[in-house]
Amino acid sequence: MAAPAVITALALAGQLTGVAPARPSGVTPGGPTAPLEWSAGGPLTVDSLPRITYTAHRGGALEVPENSMSGLMAAFERGTAQVLDVDTRVLRDGTLVAMHDATLDRTTDRKGRVRSLTAKQWRDVRLTPHPSLRGTWRPERPPTVAEVLDRFGGRVVLLLEVKDRDGLAPLARMLHKRGLTRSVLVNSHWPSVAKRAHELGLRTQLWRSARQMRTDRPREWRGFVDVLDVDYKARDEDLVRAVASGIPHVWAHTVNSARQRDRVLRLGCDGVITNAPGRLTRTPVTGQVRARPLSEG
Repeated sequence: MAAPAVITALALAGQLTGVAPARPSGVTPGGPTAPLEWSAGGPLTVDSLPRITYTAHRGGALEVPENSMSGLMAAFERGTAQVLDVDTRVLRDGTLVAMHDATLDRTTDRKGRVRSLTAKQWRDVRLTPHPSLRGTWRPERPPTVAEVLDRFGGRVVLLLEVKDRDGLAPLARMLHKRGLTRSVLVNSHWPSVAKRAHELGLRTQLWRSARQMRTDRPREWRGFVDVLDVDYKARDEDLVRAVASGIPHVWAHTVNSARQRDRVLRLGCDGVITNAPGRLTRTPVTGQVRARPLSEG
């Protein structure tokens, strides 16, 4: 089936967040420098998310072409996730682009390292939708991070993963310039990068594998991590320790079945990161949910 009809962005923003949609910068309360994520009805921020949060991993990679503008638009319009996840890489000239892998080989019509390209060369790359995806998807140019921010900033909470360490500083400048520091999570698997992102005034997310979680001491990160991103395959005791760490939010990745989701929610996680947000939101949660209320502030 084809991608659904376009829903008015402002109306959709209210559906996704439960608050009034953000107005353009300059007409929000607080004057001309007010950020895009603030509106008359309330903030579009990490702390305005619902008690159980769904994040569309790479846009929902089992349902749409990953890290593509058409896929992100489809996920946004469907309204099945409150957060859109996008990976970021750095090109040779410093341009930030949306791409998971360090190479072009798996998802595009080209081969070679992403970092070897310039912004001009990037415009000639085409994403090749996987044939297993349902719907009508065409090859398209992969977006830059600036294009993603300009399309979705202030409309939905974004999760941007820093795949290259040197991408953090330019990403921080882009978020501050656009007034999006409270509605964009900056994700990394390096605690040092999460700490630096916090120092730069950003909201932070740190992901950990099941193996890492066996020896992690997550309480040590509660001063600079807003969301702890845990592997759903971790042992029960490791997930419970993460939930009890004092970090405001604990979300599990990459959860693609209702059974996996229900387990992590039962253990106290308050969100899931999924390649199949449409599938999960159509399936009711069963069993007791121990997710904590959102933190204030």
